[in-house]
Amino acid sequence: MDRRAIPAHAVESRWMAPDQHAIRRIDWPAPGGAARGSILFLPGRGDNYEKYLETLEQWHRAGWRVTASDWRGQAGSGRLGNDAVTGHVDDFSRWVDDLAHLWRAWTADTPGPHILMGHSMGGHLVLRAVAEQRVDPDAVVLSAPMLGFYGGVLPVSWMHRLAAVMKRFGDPARPAWKWSEKPGEVPAARADLLTHDRDRYQDELWWRDARPELVMGPGSWGWVERAYESMRSLYRPGVLDSVRTPVLLLAASNDRLVGMAAIEAAARRLPEGELVTFGKEARHEILREVDEVRDRAMAAIAEFLDRVAPGRG
Repeated sequence: MDRRAIPAHAVESRWMAPDQHAIRRIDWPAPGGAARGSILFLPGRGDNYEKYLETLEQWHRAGWRVTASDWRGQAGSGRLGNDAVTGHVDDFSRWVDDLAHLWRAWTADTPGPHILMGHSMGGHLVLRAVAEQRVDPDAVVLSAPMLGFYGGVLPVSWMHRLAAVMKRFGDPARPAWKWSEKPGEVPAARADLLTHDRDRYQDELWWRDARPELVMGPGSWGWVERAYESMRSLYRPGVLDSVRTPVLLLAASNDRLVGMAAIEAAARRLPEGELVTFGKEARHEILREVDEVRDRAMAAIAEFLDRVAPGRG
């Protein structure tokens, strides 16, 4: 498919949060009028659904009714900070509330089984919403979920306290890290964090040029502190252990954005958790990797869903 064009049969629109904040979505109708089930996909921090058109289309061609949505304050759904590029949020619970609202409406309008998927920050929020019983999917798929940050040299509790100090002494919406020496320019080394596939990486830059509203840079100190709080909340006693939903986690030991050890710990604690791992052949964006890696990931997802959420037709 053309990864740089919205498929003719997909429909872009907006859904309204309870406070009337407009949030983008894209929908693929049931193929041929009948669906294998329905998938709702949520991207990561600073992401947009345009990056995943290839994957969403592939699920549609496999018989799924497919929807993807922005997060409030990202991509084409406005900003929550003081400028057009810094990713800020006052609390991750705002995003969980949005997901719960979308979930209720979406499941009422789509055929089951209902599958909830998320990448990176989206994976974290999906798992939190399930753990808090705000959503009730038949199965969950998490791609490189943000359950811990990569490379922390201090204990997580200390890093959280440090982030809280940085948030308190200054504007919480200010950037927490430098994006590029040249304002508005994507850092040259960014691709080395995301994918080995240069063409798929260039697709993202193409969409940023075609739709400038998609551009987002660093997170704010408010986002960092709230991220630590939200991630730590999942590891409190009894939280992950109470999740009875089948959960497939995809993770790469070579990921330099999210922590592999945290994902492995979550997989062990989830009663119905399954972990598929990749090595140096994969970076953070497993679903946008080279074909050899991506094909293995997509096959693992298909096998998992066929097993735990078979079609009802």
